[in-house]
Amino acid sequence: RSKRRKKLRKKLSTLEVDKGAPLKGKLLIQMFEKSSLRTRLSFYLAIKQLGGGTLTLRSNELHLGQGGESIADTAKILSTYGDGFMLRTDSDKKVENFRKYLSIPVINGLSPSSHPTQVLSDVFTVEEIKKKPISKLNICWIGDSNNVLDSLIAASVKFSFKLSIGCPKKFEPGTKVRNWVKKNKKKIFIYNDPKKAVSNADVIFSDKVISLNDKVNKKKKLAQFKKFKIDKKLMGHAKKNCIFLHCLPRGNEVTDDIFLGKKSHVWQQALNRVHVEEASIQFDPTTNVPEVSMGMNSEGARVWSRITGANIGKPIINHDKSS
Repeated sequence: RSKRRKKLRKKLSTLEVDKGAPLKGKLLIQMFEKSSLRTRLSFYLAIKQLGGGTLTLRSNELHLGQGGESIADTAKILSTYGDGFMLRTDSDKKVENFRKYLSIPVINGLSPSSHPTQVLSDVFTVEEIKKKPISKLNICWIGDSNNVLDSLIAASVKFSFKLSIGCPKKFEPGTKVRNWVKKNKKKIFIYNDPKKAVSNADVIFSDKVISLNDKVNKKKKLAQFKKFKIDKKLMGHAKKNCIFLHCLPRGNEVTDDIFLGKKSHVWQQALNRVHVEEASIQFDPTTNVPEVSMGMNSEGARVWSRITGANIGKPIINHDKSS
């Protein structure tokens, strides 16, 4: 679906609406509690290109933030006015509470434990560039264990690709995540040596070592990640045709010659957020559309829920089988 949408939009301008305007008359409400550039822009364009509209809210402008209105009551109002809700928040519990009380679909635009729409776009980008299923590729992550990595791990379980993680021992994925992987009878490979982590890699992912709200000794943490910097020497231990991807924004975890070089596809990766989010907004996992669900059964739908934050069991805004 994402591939088809991208191909169909090649000759259309940025705000030109898709043929048939599949989401005409529909409203996606977005709420941002954290800073955003790519998520804000990509969801705005996704709903606009599908013919719908969007309204962006900040929690500190609502009674939810300042007036003490409950999430249950806020959710009722959102469900009354809108057709879908996208939340970017600093609270996993808030995502779950909104899912509990909303009667419209909710999409997780980022939370402390996951960044699902980013990773779905990453999977799409990898397959677009490599021209093969991600299940046949060796994927590597170099960097801190954060919400993007959590979603990448969930994707590795769903899409059955080998995932190698390179990071200092202190910053390895937590017990809860590892146990979830074991419960699903899968494996992730963790290395404290970056060279071993990138060995035989087809794709190397990374993210900022210091996140926006990282409450740590920044100098100390950066020093611990010093040998994990992605440069030509480290890339040399991966496959010759290995590509580099980064969810952005970047810090000093990668050198300019790699980030801006021929192996880097970060701008294509960022643009693909629009096409993947268009598919996510329209997708109803109960219909098992092959291009998106990849033959999802009920267990697959639960994994999709974990990766995307989609409110499984409720149709996404207006599923259009012809799009």
